[in-house]
Amino acid sequence: MPRPSKYNEDFRRDAVELVRSSGRTLRDVGRELGVNHETLRGWVNAAKRADEQRAGRGSTDGSELSGVERDELRRLRKKVAELELEKEILRKAAAYFAKEMGI
Repeated sequence: MPRPSKYNEDFRRDAVELVRSSGRTLRDVGRELGVNHETLRGWVNAAKRADEQRAGRGSTDGSELSGVERDELRRLRKKVAELELEKEILRKAAAYFAKEMGI
């Protein structure tokens, strides 16, 4: 019987999305999240296989994304990740300068 994972499904799904959208390496994302990069690679590969299986079945309601839409979504997710990182850096800088100013 396999040992239960210490990471829940939501965490794994979010980690995979971060890898896909950020453009950073598996090693960098893994280090940031405290997950071994090989473990993260397994999650990404499993998600890729699941996506391919879903795409293979097709969609009858027309909700599948075209290649152009998929590329735009990937680009926008990457931009959102960059902006969130910039926001976090600015938040930390503001806190640092407020501390230095005695505010």
